[in-house]
Amino acid sequence: MAPAATELGLTLRVLVESADAAAALPAHETVVGQPSDADAVARLLAEPRPMALTWEHEHIPESLFEAAAAVGVPARPGLDALVFAQDKIAMRGRMESIGLPNPDWARVEDAASVTAFLDAHGGQAVLKTARGGYDGKGVRVIADAADAADWIARRAAGGPDLLVEQKVAFTRELAVLVARRPSGDVAVWPVVESIQRDGVCSEVIAPAPALDAALEMRAREIGAQVATELGVVGVLAVEMFEAHGELVINELAMRPHNSGHWTMDGSVTSQFEQHLRAVADLPLGDTSPRSAWTVMANVLGGARQELPSALADIVDPGAKIHLYGKAVRPGRKVGHVNVSGTHRQQVYDRAVAAAAIVREGVQQ
Repeated sequence: MAPAATELGLTLRVLVESADAAAALPAHETVVGQPSDADAVARLLAEPRPMALTWEHEHIPESLFEAAAAVGVPARPGLDALVFAQDKIAMRGRMESIGLPNPDWARVEDAASVTAFLDAHGGQAVLKTARGGYDGKGVRVIADAADAADWIARRAAGGPDLLVEQKVAFTRELAVLVARRPSGDVAVWPVVESIQRDGVCSEVIAPAPALDAALEMRAREIGAQVATELGVVGVLAVEMFEAHGELVINELAMRPHNSGHWTMDGSVTSQFEQHLRAVADLPLGDTSPRSAWTVMANVLGGARQELPSALADIVDPGAKIHLYGKAVRPGRKVGHVNVSGTHRQQVYDRAVAAAAIVREGVQQ
């Protein structure tokens, strides 16, 4: 968000875990500490007082919202909205209450409740932790109550609550990205297809290929309805399954999201600029695509330790490389590549090839 903040004339003060953290490198001002550190939070909220407080992930303690409220700094999104991205049980219940499409689901109380759900849903289900899961963590496909025994025991010992969901036989995964201002204005980007590998987003195709016009309109309506009904301020991602010509909500994220990284090069207004516009209650930008197709390919881990050296190996002048300043670890998202153009398969192949060069130093 830092380059976009500079362009908008905003100062970005960032709470970082260390002075050399990835987010510290481009930030205008930094405060070193953890969200649970009251002293660090006080310095984050010190004079000159911020116009607003916002987040890059959902795992934010309630004490931070309380500290912001005590000095009159609005949290955007606020806890009353963010809770539905933090807690999957709360999210499922809220989606039901506003008439939006969930898979069948149930709160897990004990092994018997898991067995009953499996018996009613063909012998397979998806077990999830209500809080703390992301990128495939806190998610497990089960076929027997014994598959859930360790998580149930952990819950009984004070661990996270659990829910079990119908294993949806989906055709593909879609996502719609929405931005909303405090005034209620909403902007929606084109619906995209998200390709997952090992529970982690690998590529995003914008717009989603061969998506039925009525289904695209329905996805956009769902995104706008969620943002409005939950009072979200900022960027919201609604991840969905396409199954038998219908849409089913998978998860919510109330922040700039991996499914929207394509907007940095493929849209008139990127999700990062739009998030700042929304949080600062500025007019929302145009979400129109700049090209017929844009493909985002994630750089996940890899053999390289000095990622900037990868740029010299990229022979595709249209590949836009975005590195995050993070140390390389197996499976960790350390950057992404965006490629735009008029022929979808060519654009996809170019993006995947460029990401492979950044990751491994070789074209695949």
